[in-house]
Amino acid sequence: MPNFNIPTIPNQIFILILVLIVCIVIIIVVVQWRKVAQSKNDILMLEKEIELKKMAMVEKDLESKRLMDTPIPLPKEQQDSLSAIRKSTTQVRSEVGFLHSEINERLARLEAQTEQRKLEKMLKEIEAKEEKLRRSK
Repeated sequence: MPNFNIPTIPNQIFILILVLIVCIVIIIVVVQWRKVAQSKNDILMLEKEIELKKMAMVEKDLESKRLMDTPIPLPKEQQDSLSAIRKSTTQVRSEVGFLHSEINERLARLEAQTEQRKLEKMLKEIEAKEEKLRRSK
């Protein structure tokens, strides 16, 4: 049998190597666990930020609705100008309505005149045909 001299590792060194490996594994696990915890904290912070932004948006919306519902008092000069514009707008609308009704009236009269001319022309043609018939008898 061949005699191999296999060096043997003393028990204390073996235990030391095992302790080092276990320490390295523990350090890796702790680092990963901290990363996970930090990620959870980041997610919670982002959720809180989103909630705050939503609340700010709702507040802005409510403020804008409140401003729209509350009439803004205008200075006297602008109020006078606004009432003058409204008055002139009313006058223009009444004029447009009057002109529209006048146009419709003239159009109806024109259509009636055209119809009357057609009927007079047909009457003349009928009278001419009647006269022809009387002569041919």
